[in-house]
Amino acid sequence: MNSNSTILQQAALAVLERSRQRPTPEQVVQALLAVEKANKQQKIRYSLNDITGDWRLCFITGTRKTRQRAGVVLGAGRYVPSLITISLAYATSPLAATATDNASYSTSFETGNVTNRVQLGQLQMALSGPTKLLSKNNILAFDFTRITLQLSKFSLYQGTVRGGETSETKFYSASVGMEKQAFFNYFLVQEDIIAARGRGGGLALWGRQA
Repeated sequence: MNSNSTILQQAALAVLERSRQRPTPEQVVQALLAVEKANKQQKIRYSLNDITGDWRLCFITGTRKTRQRAGVVLGAGRYVPSLITISLAYATSPLAATATDNASYSTSFETGNVTNRVQLGQLQMALSGPTKLLSKNNILAFDFTRITLQLSKFSLYQGTVRGGETSETKFYSASVGMEKQAFFNYFLVQEDIIAARGRGGGLALWGRQA
């Protein structure tokens, strides 16, 4: 295990255990960038089984457009506050793993589903929907089509969003680029941590939850 992976593991564990002994945000950002660069050079490929499980968001960066030069630059990173819990739960699904990405060629991918939970005190919101992992470039596209609101153990609302079932039926045949689907580009997948760059350019680090 290299030093960058160690820093990221320490950062995730600090959030999971609510410890104040943690790497600085600057150290975490530099470790994320170094691991991402190494992944591109080594061309490591992941499967959906590698990220199946329940992951708590521990650290994020933002992006900001600069007027002085074109492009998107990395913003300051920060740990997710302990008062709020944000998690992703990935699971596989038995759907067909090939769909037409555009009129000229087809792209193979693994299919699954995701649930994004945000909990603040006894209030919890969960968004769920389909996913597809393009293993050629470690891009996991997703769409949230269903929502659940709960207060403690009491259900407040259940329903569909963003077209619901209609969006789900179109999701697997749509192109990630042409349809502007949301996605994470994973560059680190280990037993206890995962990290990715989002479509907007920001970086994120998650730790596995028991």
